[in-house]
Amino acid sequence: MKRGSNGQFETTSVVGETIRAFIPNPLPPAPALELSDRRQRLLERSTVALGRLDSVTLLLPDPDIFLYAYVRREAVLSSQIEGTQSSLAQLLLFEMEQAPGVPLDDVQEVSNYVAALNHGLKRLQEDFPLSNRLIREMHGILLSQGRGSDKSPGEFRRSQNWIGGTRPGNAHFVPPPPGHVEECMAHLERFLHDSGNPYPTLIKAALAHVQFETIHPFLDGNGRIGRLLIAFILHHDRLLSQPLLYLSLYFKQHRSEYYRLLDVVRTDGDWEAWIDFFLEGVEQIASNAVETAKRLLLLFRQDEQKIQAMGRSASTTMRVFRILCEYPLANLNRICKLTGLSFPAGSKGMRQLETLDIVHEITGQQRNRIFAYQQYLSILNEGTERP
Repeated sequence: MKRGSNGQFETTSVVGETIRAFIPNPLPPAPALELSDRRQRLLERSTVALGRLDSVTLLLPDPDIFLYAYVRREAVLSSQIEGTQSSLAQLLLFEMEQAPGVPLDDVQEVSNYVAALNHGLKRLQEDFPLSNRLIREMHGILLSQGRGSDKSPGEFRRSQNWIGGTRPGNAHFVPPPPGHVEECMAHLERFLHDSGNPYPTLIKAALAHVQFETIHPFLDGNGRIGRLLIAFILHHDRLLSQPLLYLSLYFKQHRSEYYRLLDVVRTDGDWEAWIDFFLEGVEQIASNAVETAKRLLLLFRQDEQKIQAMGRSASTTMRVFRILCEYPLANLNRICKLTGLSFPAGSKGMRQLETLDIVHEITGQQRNRIFAYQQYLSILNEGTERP
């Protein structure tokens, strides 16, 4: 199906250069999407994969434990796409305020991402609508500290931005002029809540992500907020009880194809090629997340059995272990605070876990020691390794 361009260009002048800024047509696409038999099967498979992801978290002793770790994994991945060089371990150390040698700006960015995501989730749980106001609130937190804090946090841009190139005149893509941003975002917000929208939630999320990236409403942080938007649409529309689907790893692995397909939507109106790519990603990432949850559950059970085999001293050790299931990097102060154990008891429990080869001390110091639940971290780290 040939739609032609998904918008129109407006010629404008920026710092003495004449540029053509692109203003996308409002959603949904016209003419209607072609939902072929193959596309319907893709939609069904990705929906089933999401259902499995939603149900597997119920098997975990505490779904919030998985959410805590998975959110931080996503924060690292999404920030890596923007060039941030922070690892998951560095983020966890930073949150403990013990990150010597960590590039502070990088890890601060990732920590901001976690805070923005958690803020959005809390607001949705309080029945606050998924809206431009919430998007701006999350953006304000994302850019609250570190790099980008001078780029109008929490405000739609009032100046022209561009993607690729060193200036607007040689840019790969120029989003709408600032005077159109409010209107474009208002159209997007209406689409998110349009009860007459003929498309299921997964396709709605696919369309909204491209539209947001095309509008590029902020001076910085658009990619990270745009990727969060996908998870929040699926959660808001009750497709997922927890916002556990994050496509950053898929976009990172298929980066050139991702950007090519965004361009194809804009130039040719080929939404179908993008939707196929998106649905394949949802199926793949949801299935991987299910496997990750199952591997963690198996790991927890195996290590619990090792602890229970200890006999009388198992009770204290198990209390320490439960904290490490939530915080795979921890020091004894955190363990004692969260378990209520005395320092000697917490130390003894940790020594038992070291003896069982469940945790390892990572500083090599006698004081201020930090312990890692290494196998847990290794499972989470898959895909976050820097090239």
